[in-house]
Amino acid sequence: MTAHQLILKQRAELLAVLCGGGSAEPLDCVLDLLLACEVLVWEDYLSIRVLPEEQKAGLCFGKECAVLGKNRPDTATLTLLADRPVLVRKLRDNIDGALNALLTTGCFTIKDCDAVQLPVYTPSQQVRRLLDQVRFKGETAAKTLLQYLEQTETTRPNPEDKENHLSANCLLYQKKLRSSVAAQSHSLSTYGGTGRFSLDDIYTDGLLEVMDGSGETLTLGLEDVVGPLGTLNEDADTVLVSGEAGSGKSTLLQRLHLLWAREALLTNTFLLFPFSCRKLNSEHRELSLKELLFLHCCWPDRSQDEVFQFILDHPNLALFTFDGLDEFKQGFTDEERHCCPTKQVPIPILLFNLLQGTLMKGVMKVATSRPQAVGPSLKHYLRKEVLLKGFSPGGIDCYVKKHHSDPAMARRVIESLQANTVLLSLCHIPVFCWIVTKCHQELLGGQDVIPQTITDVSLLVLQHFFQRKSPQPQGVLGKAWLEEHLDTVLKLGQLALEGLEASCYVFSGYELQRNGLTEQDVSLGFLIYCNDLSVTDCKRYEFLHITLQCFFAALYVVLNRNSDRSAVSRLFQPQYRQLSGLSQRCLGHCIDSSVEEVESHVTETPNLQITAQFVSGLLSQRHHNLLLECCPTAVRERKVKQVVKSLSKGMQRHFKSIPRPVEGEKKSMHAMPSFVWLIKCIYEMQDNSIAQDTMAKLDVEHLKLTYCNIGPVECTALSYVLKYLRNPVGLQLDNNSVGDVGAEQLLPCLHICHSLYLRNNNISDEGIRKLLEKGMKCESFQKIALFNNNLTDACTQHFALLLKSKQNFLSLRLGNNNITSQGAEQLAEGLSYNQSLQFLGLWGNKIGDRGAEALAAALKNSTTLIWLSLVDNGVGSAGACALAKLISQSKTLEQLWLNKNCISREGVECLIEALKMNSSVKEVWLRGNNLSPEEEEELSKQESRLTF
Repeated sequence: MTAHQLILKQRAELLAVLCGGGSAEPLDCVLDLLLACEVLVWEDYLSIRVLPEEQKAGLCFGKECAVLGKNRPDTATLTLLADRPVLVRKLRDNIDGALNALLTTGCFTIKDCDAVQLPVYTPSQQVRRLLDQVRFKGETAAKTLLQYLEQTETTRPNPEDKENHLSANCLLYQKKLRSSVAAQSHSLSTYGGTGRFSLDDIYTDGLLEVMDGSGETLTLGLEDVVGPLGTLNEDADTVLVSGEAGSGKSTLLQRLHLLWAREALLTNTFLLFPFSCRKLNSEHRELSLKELLFLHCCWPDRSQDEVFQFILDHPNLALFTFDGLDEFKQGFTDEERHCCPTKQVPIPILLFNLLQGTLMKGVMKVATSRPQAVGPSLKHYLRKEVLLKGFSPGGIDCYVKKHHSDPAMARRVIESLQANTVLLSLCHIPVFCWIVTKCHQELLGGQDVIPQTITDVSLLVLQHFFQRKSPQPQGVLGKAWLEEHLDTVLKLGQLALEGLEASCYVFSGYELQRNGLTEQDVSLGFLIYCNDLSVTDCKRYEFLHITLQCFFAALYVVLNRNSDRSAVSRLFQPQYRQLSGLSQRCLGHCIDSSVEEVESHVTETPNLQITAQFVSGLLSQRHHNLLLECCPTAVRERKVKQVVKSLSKGMQRHFKSIPRPVEGEKKSMHAMPSFVWLIKCIYEMQDNSIAQDTMAKLDVEHLKLTYCNIGPVECTALSYVLKYLRNPVGLQLDNNSVGDVGAEQLLPCLHICHSLYLRNNNISDEGIRKLLEKGMKCESFQKIALFNNNLTDACTQHFALLLKSKQNFLSLRLGNNNITSQGAEQLAEGLSYNQSLQFLGLWGNKIGDRGAEALAAALKNSTTLIWLSLVDNGVGSAGACALAKLISQSKTLEQLWLNKNCISREGVECLIEALKMNSSVKEVWLRGNNLSPEEEEELSKQESRLTF
């Protein structure tokens, strides 16, 4: 059989190989060989080279090629053609030196050098362009290049020296990978690709927190994400960065990538491989680990096997990042184990085994996700979980100033936000901060409706985008602007909703065409082009942000007159199953035709919950006029009733789950995150009667919302609804992200709170000032707990005023803050006038002896104090002796906690003498003071109520 017949017979197999790669390099190698062997003349070569890039990018043909033996050419220019495959390999590591030699001899100009070294070219492509330029420059340039290569041959490492050869290949690959990652991470896209922000110019740090093994919350910097701080499982390799939609997870990873590429961070990481789970969804082939790394991140120009072996041999030098784990179609499972790096398996199996460490143990992995999407099975394999909590108040100011080069404009935007605390609370979520900053002209120009909800803000950005494209003078839109663009909104909305139902966030040109979307629609900016997908060569699009996709889906549900009557109520059903046509059609060009049926899957609940919030907001009365001509009144009213009914049913499910109280305890409800979501939906509707009817059915004395990701936005919604409770409750919001702005948002419901628990919520003196100013006027307000916040001595004057004015206040707990003796003295002034306080906790501050003396003096006449904690406050024997006087005079004190202080034997003896005169005190805790074991044993025998 001839070679020609062999090629024809194996045509299908050859095509499969040629279309299976992710780089044009192998094809160029073949072209080099055909040129060298004179199979192709120069004109043939050029005609192939001008093929569209999308036709060449997917072709692959073997590895490097060698020139067949033939007579040596007579001239240097012909030598460049005959030895082209070898020259490409030799010059890859010497491109700078070769250009310098040509520049020095006058064969090349600086312009010629720049044309060769364009950053869009790979090193091999740069060499080929160099050879082409030299050939056209003539014999002198060709001889100069060949002479340079002869001179460098003597200094080149021995190819047989595998260690040096491997190092060179790996360094070359690292250089290419850094260049690729830097190019992808340099900019943030704005709408429609019409503008780009440099990440350096716009990036603003968010609040990063991690909880250590003792339950204490630690604040992290970007460099700590993969560092040891907060590590809970030393044997695990995966770090999870979790945060709500729009909190800045993707941008944080992008910043991490860029700093690595610049060698400014993660300096111990030799290779960093970034992955997008959204885009891995579109990979339907089975891949090996090697193919995943090289096809989806960066293709090595040579020695793929050696580079991959280096990764396998040195897993501690690699870092994998997976952005958007919550957007991956399949939920995490550890049922199918896979540990072979060269075996091809489906992408989910590959990903899950990487995360759990079955595959490539030792490689550090960083994944981002929304909290609700991470189940217990995955958390078992986490090294630590880092919480990204959006912007701090200072971060909002910083972001606005970076966004506006005009300081006066930035100042006006910041002032307008400070005047509208509800809008300011929304800006703690970076995506809404971006919207508000982008739409500053609409905000400063005055709106008929002041933005209060995420729906208001999203309508603002919708209006802003349409206004940009308005043909009217100065882009002015009429009051019926939504009706004028209804067709575009519905087309985008249908695409968005079908995508959400199929967990699809990337759309082909075919999907856009099927929905009737035109280039003009795309140019509005709601869809952006995905330019970093390597699976196929056709264009793909995604919504500017997942929140925007949810908003368009909501618009479609509300405005589509022909929608299924159950479309609204279905959004409020927990984790309903939906078999969508798009799940079969989306990215259909990538799906193997042998797949007979796409399995139905659980709809991604978090995104549909956001969509339900938008639906609630769009159906609020405040947007009735805007939607009047777009949606018939009867249809709108029907959908409003559906939302109200769904919210009522959802709340009833929670109320029915409230357990009966144990005898002697208060009736308590421990709310789940879905309860908070329903509250936010009610808030979006801005209907007092709905909030009032809902709260009328809630009969509890204590409402617990710990670890529920409560931030300023959630505080606004909670306050709006809870203010209608019939009876006062204890509101427990420990371990959330309330902050100063969130504390201020709670003021409208403070009158209905007899107790407020805000432990570990990043609240400062300013937030407490506003809270206490309102608290003094609320008769029911009697208890507050603020353990582990950012309080200083400045807050104590406000607490002193509260204690003076409220003679029914029962409990004050300020542990683990930054209160010194000065703050204790200020607090003592208020305590001396108070005759109601029963519990005072100052554990983990720095009040010392002086502070203890001031508190003891102020409390000696108290007729109500039951419990006092001064643990870990630097109290010595002098302070203990002052507290002994309090013991001797108090008739109500039962427990005194003095662990982890500096009390010596002298101070304990004072306490013993005082206890002899007071039988009502039950315990005095003294563990961890300046006493020897022998002294502790002796003193405990003298007084049994002492606990060492």
